[in-house]
Amino acid sequence: MLGAAASACTPLLPGPPAAVRSKSNGPAALLPRAHSAPRLRLRRSPEPTRRRRRMASAAATGGGGGGEMSSVEDFAAVASPGGGGGRISVVGFGSLLSERSARSTFPELEGFRVAALRGFRRVFAHSAPIFFERGIAIEATKEFSSLSVEPCEGELIVVTVFEIKEQEVVPEGLDGVPYANPAVVCARYSDEEYFQVRCKGSKEIYNQRYGRYNINRIWRDDILPCRVYLRHCVLAAKNLGEPAYSNFLDHTYLGDRKTTIREYLATTGAGIMEEEPPESLKSRYGG
Repeated sequence: MLGAAASACTPLLPGPPAAVRSKSNGPAALLPRAHSAPRLRLRRSPEPTRRRRRMASAAATGGGGGGEMSSVEDFAAVASPGGGGGRISVVGFGSLLSERSARSTFPELEGFRVAALRGFRRVFAHSAPIFFERGIAIEATKEFSSLSVEPCEGELIVVTVFEIKEQEVVPEGLDGVPYANPAVVCARYSDEEYFQVRCKGSKEIYNQRYGRYNINRIWRDDILPCRVYLRHCVLAAKNLGEPAYSNFLDHTYLGDRKTTIREYLATTGAGIMEEEPPESLKSRYGG
């Protein structure tokens, strides 16, 4: 989650039973719900490139939104009370499907578990400077896209949830029981929002973060996943079990919103899963 750029954070308050379950009591397969789930709009951003946005429960507002999360106080308002300060639930859908990866970012996380998030799909559709910084972006073939989620009615993605000291969307357990606390998920932004909000309309700030890598557009449909990062995410999903693995392959898309990762790995992306990451990144991107 932290590696994805130009997204934003959106807390959602608890709503009626929707869907999330612990790994231990999850079903062998994910079954569709008989009724439609409320629409949720979530956002989360990477270090210098994300916006935090607070939204009320879709169930409570008929799908309405809320204010942006831009300060420590905003996060404190949605954190659950308890000893040692409030805890915030984080939703992992890409690299944070890996507990090892999650702990490299949040060493003191608690309660790492599998969950389901309805009404969203995963999409490789934004440029990520971190891949250029780490030497794993391939500019010639446009393989430098990272992953975020975006609203998509009828979709369901298997995710992970864990607690830290900040938060944003209410996931449900895989048994359909909603968690009592809001959670944070990394959802898509837009170029204009990012430039005006995160860069404060400054071309200099934008160039420091993106322009120096010849990235003129962040959100786009003509780029492909960073190979090392995609392999890491697929392995992380596989380590969670068959339901999570199949869900990642079939409910994660390229920027065209049509090609699934399963299809991509069987065609243009063939060979990615056999490639090893650079020695210095084997632990970070090892699945």
